[in-house]
Amino acid sequence: MKPVLIVDDENHMAEALSEAVKRCGLLPTVMNSPIDALLKLNLLDYSLILTDMKMPKMDGLEFLKEIRKRGLFVPVIVITGYGTVENAVDAMKLGAADYLMKPFSFDALKTVIGRIMPSEETDLVAAAPVMKKLVAMVKEVAPSDITVLLTGESGTGKEVIAKYIHKHSMRSSGAFIAINCAAISESLLESELFGHEKGAFTGASERRIGKFELANKGTLLLDEISEMAFQLQAKLLRAIQEREIDRIGGKAPVAVDTRIIATTNKDLLQEVKAGKFREDLFYRLNVFPVRIPTLRERKEDIIPLAEFFISKLASKMGRGYSISPEFRDYLTQRLWNGNVRELENFIYRTVVIAKTDALMPPDDVFEQKSEDAKELSGGTVKDMERELILNTLEGTGWNKTKAAEKLGLSVRTIRNKLKDYNLDKKDV
Repeated sequence: MKPVLIVDDENHMAEALSEAVKRCGLLPTVMNSPIDALLKLNLLDYSLILTDMKMPKMDGLEFLKEIRKRGLFVPVIVITGYGTVENAVDAMKLGAADYLMKPFSFDALKTVIGRIMPSEETDLVAAAPVMKKLVAMVKEVAPSDITVLLTGESGTGKEVIAKYIHKHSMRSSGAFIAINCAAISESLLESELFGHEKGAFTGASERRIGKFELANKGTLLLDEISEMAFQLQAKLLRAIQEREIDRIGGKAPVAVDTRIIATTNKDLLQEVKAGKFREDLFYRLNVFPVRIPTLRERKEDIIPLAEFFISKLASKMGRGYSISPEFRDYLTQRLWNGNVRELENFIYRTVVIAKTDALMPPDDVFEQKSEDAKELSGGTVKDMERELILNTLEGTGWNKTKAAEKLGLSVRTIRNKLKDYNLDKKDV
């Protein structure tokens, strides 16, 4: 279990945080004073620090400053019930990995921790042969420090694979830090990656530790690397080659020991040919390329993934769910162009609106199946739909459940159709 240091002068809050950290599969140590933590503990022994903002003698920001002055790059989450936006900004400028405002839920804490470091159980479903082969491959390369380039369509789970590699690496006790190169403007991305010194530019009121240093002895995920500005790519290349970075406004380089994993949903070689990506950086990142298959290529994983997402939601909602035969057929026949992310979002919506524990396809499933159908001789598709439903009902003695099973529809869809046909009062 990964060790986490909790610093909070309020005993009841410290105990609550300790229990929450345990539920995240981590090992908490509680200290009531940041001064004691600095004097008595080796902070390098911890994978994460949670600190309250308002404490006597030394507050959370001062504690964070002292940690960084000592050259310690342990990820820090600042927690406050008295904070303002300015406090949060100050914490982030000092290199805090994230912050939380009281009151917050366990799920909110778990989400923040999950962004900073992977859990002991990394979510990875691999029933399909192509995924079993991929897992075996990344498990073999994980213990090394080799740079990995993960490619694949959006939503295929590239970050999940990156966390899996980190978990099985020799750096698993270190931090897993992710940065989305597409989500941050060019002017801010350099500071996010390499940090800056106080006074380096307007608004730089304090030293800021960048993601490279925060991931020291751990793993840095460069998500959507193809979106990085061309000029910044040269600085990234130097950092990877020399294993040192230059903070903006810094007087001397800072040594870093950080493993790099990069992801992209584009063909980087084509980006190189188009002059949008540096060729030397491409070959530096493409040391061990791994292509993540689409969900269309791993159909055997659709139901296991659906069951996994359902299980996670069921535990949160305190209710059990099952996959009906109709729902199973619907899931396996759908294309899922948005891949695993689309499947997860669809499962979430289905569970939220479910009226019964047995999950069923959406009511518009028949319309979806008929979407590309054309008008046929002898009547329209709508006429044929009505005839098919009514004939099936006649054949089952107007048993809606049996008719729905035969047609691959939900009972609710049958009822809605009968209502459209003004037959909803039919005695069944």
